[in-house]
Amino acid sequence: MPTTGAEAPPGPPSGAPAEAGWREVLAQLSAWLPALPVAPEWERHRAWRWVRQGARGGLEAVPHVHGIHLADLLGIDTQRERFDRNMRQFVAGLPANHVLLSGARGCGKSSLVKAALADYGAQGLRGIEIDKAHLGDLPEILTLLRPRPERFVLFCDDLSFDAADIGWTALKSLLDGSLTAPADNVLMVATSNRRHLMPDLFRDNLETRHSGDEIHPGEAVEEKVSLSDRFGLWLSFYAMDQDIYLAIAHQWAAALGAPASPDDPAFRRAALQWALDRSARSGRTAWQFARDWAGRQGLERL
Repeated sequence: MPTTGAEAPPGPPSGAPAEAGWREVLAQLSAWLPALPVAPEWERHRAWRWVRQGARGGLEAVPHVHGIHLADLLGIDTQRERFDRNMRQFVAGLPANHVLLSGARGCGKSSLVKAALADYGAQGLRGIEIDKAHLGDLPEILTLLRPRPERFVLFCDDLSFDAADIGWTALKSLLDGSLTAPADNVLMVATSNRRHLMPDLFRDNLETRHSGDEIHPGEAVEEKVSLSDRFGLWLSFYAMDQDIYLAIAHQWAAALGAPASPDDPAFRRAALQWALDRSARSGRTAWQFARDWAGRQGLERL
């Protein structure tokens, strides 16, 4: 039998608590999801890194680009001149080749790319650094860059592949192995300690066939060469001699505010000992010594 009297106030609409709960869950999940990529400010920055957050990839600006210039690089005159000429062709909108810089460590391979951005950034050159692990994103990157008026250097530092890597297939397509026409405003520059980007294994040579006086490499060797062969410009770097190493050390010491006379025996002895301890004479070793030298000189002045 129904009761009489004042009616109870109406309750919340059906489903409201459940909807509020879902909104709270979605808000918490949104805090963990990567942000949507922001459109690059092409005029403001000269260099970017391609980064991935979950399933999304995007460009992250590099606000402070190394200020080294091509004229600062000593001991690699031939490599610098050929690289610079190719880069000037590219910046001018003329045909240019993808570049593979290989050889001794610390001798200026990546410095060439940094210097090119410093010298030609005002003319529209932009740099995008991409990790080997993200080479599969190259089609997405090219779609982003192709319609732009700027000229882009795609830079992959210390590039090499093992037998199990698959990223090299995307790189081959970028260089010239795809039905899609290459982007005229994109140039690939890679550095590597391996000239053919892949390890040279003894078992690969077992596939070599002999036909009379002719030698026919096996398929494994041909496959490895086919990747590096897609770079039109190969530049090799070698360990430098003592005089060049000392000249670079003097140059960087002066740039850091601690100049020393070329005939200063203390500087010479310390620089050579530094290289001996590192088992290397290179531009990187000279730069590291110059920083140590300038720091010690600064301490003595305090």
